[in-house]
This record gives sequence, C-alpha cells and structure tokens, in this order.
Amino acid sequence: MKFFVIAAFLMLSATAYAQYPSGSAVLKKVDENMTSETRVVTSKMIIHSQRDTRTVESRTWTQGDRRAFTEYLAPPREQGTKMLKLEDRLWMYSPDTDRIIQISGHMLRQSVMGSDLSYEDMMEDPRLSEIYDAEVTGTDNIDGRSCWIIRLVARKDVAYQSRTMWVDQERYVPLREELNAMSGKLLKKIDLKDFKQIENRWFPFRMIFKDVLKTGDGTEFIMESIEFNVPIPEYLFSKAALRRE
Repeated sequence: MKFFVIAAFLMLSATAYAQYPSGSAVLKKVDENMTSETRVVTSKMIIHSQRDTRTVESRTWTQGDRRAFTEYLAPPREQGTKMLKLEDRLWMYSPDTDRIIQISGHMLRQSVMGSDLSYEDMMEDPRLSEIYDAEVTGTDNIDGRSCWIIRLVARKDVAYQSRTMWVDQERYVPLREELNAMSGKLLKKIDLKDFKQIENRWFPFRMIFKDVLKTGDGTEFIMESIEFNVPIPEYLFSKAALRRE
C-alpha cells in the first residue's frame, strides 16, 4: 500500500511539473520585453539612505549590452559627471577635477553615488538567456498577477551567479528578482512596478533596488522617458565624449 501511495505522489508531482513551461522559453520572452538593440533613457534615482533621501537625475544611451554612455543632469554637485562603457571597460569623468578615471576589478561592484546599485548594475543590459540556464520551479502571485518562479544559474563568471525571478505569466516581465553570489548568499532584491506597453513590449517604469548588505530603505529607479531601437550618435561611445560639453 505504501508503495502505491508514493508512486501516486510521484506521478502527481511529475504531472504538475510537466505543466510548467520551459525555463529557457520563458527567459527568452523576458529578454524580448526587457532588452533592445539601442535604448535612450531619462531617469532619476531616489536614494533612501539611513541619513537622508536624495535624487539624482541622468540620461543614458545604450547599444546592446556592450556600449553605454551616461550623463548626470542633477543635482548641481553631480551635474556633468559622465560614465562610458566599452565592452568590459568603464570610465568615469568628473567635471570638478577634469579627470577621467577607469573603474575596474572590484571597484565595479562599488555603490554608485551611495545608491543600492553598483557600477555593474548601472551599465549592464544583458540578454539573460545568453548567460543563464533557467528552470521554472513553481508559481506565485504578486500584486494580483500570476507568476512563474524561475531559477537562473550562470553558465559563466558574472556578478550574480544565480537569480530567482518571478515572471508575469501573461506579460512575460519580471515582477521581482533576488540576486545571489556564487555561495548562494542573497545580495540584492529588486521589485519592478508601473509597467507600460510601448509598441509590442511591456516595460517597468519604476524599479526598487535593495542591497541587503547596506542600511537604508533602498533605491528607486524611475524612468521618466524611454525610447527603444533609435539611432545613437557614434561619437557618444568614445572617451572624447566624456569631456564634450
């Protein structure tokens, strides 16, 4: 009798698991919504630190996941600061010192202007399906939306070796993410909100990042405008552009 109970349980579990979609197929649909050939974004970061709350405004031009240029617009103390990413190299220009410095190695994982985002977080826009193996492990409900729970494990050395992602079953956009180190230790949490449909894609206009190793109430990243697949001047992706007015 015990054998038949166990066998029935295993059959039910297998049937339920078979109803889940392929993790790689879900992740590719997420990529279709979240990535683009080019992107131009005007945004603001609201940084809720332990001591105060401040807002930093910027405009970013990206080309795939290999090239990006960011110019900070406000507040006055940050205005004119710029960042340039070319492949795996990152430079930062400060108008106060009129110096260009390269940010590399462990510095890439440091906080940007006291926020919960690192330089890597700010400058990367990867296609996750090209980096991670994915498996749907269950279902959940977030803000009234049915979600697939997806476990991602990196195929190469990246900042976050594993992730757990809650993906809207209808729109195929992530509503929540947990980012982990190689050890499995939780590093960051992200909640994605205020989705809008732009042409044939859904995209979040508000993301809340929380570095679990930092104090404070997290960092809100709010999109004020966004354009996909638009021409970007080639000169922006050069070190000369860092000093250009």
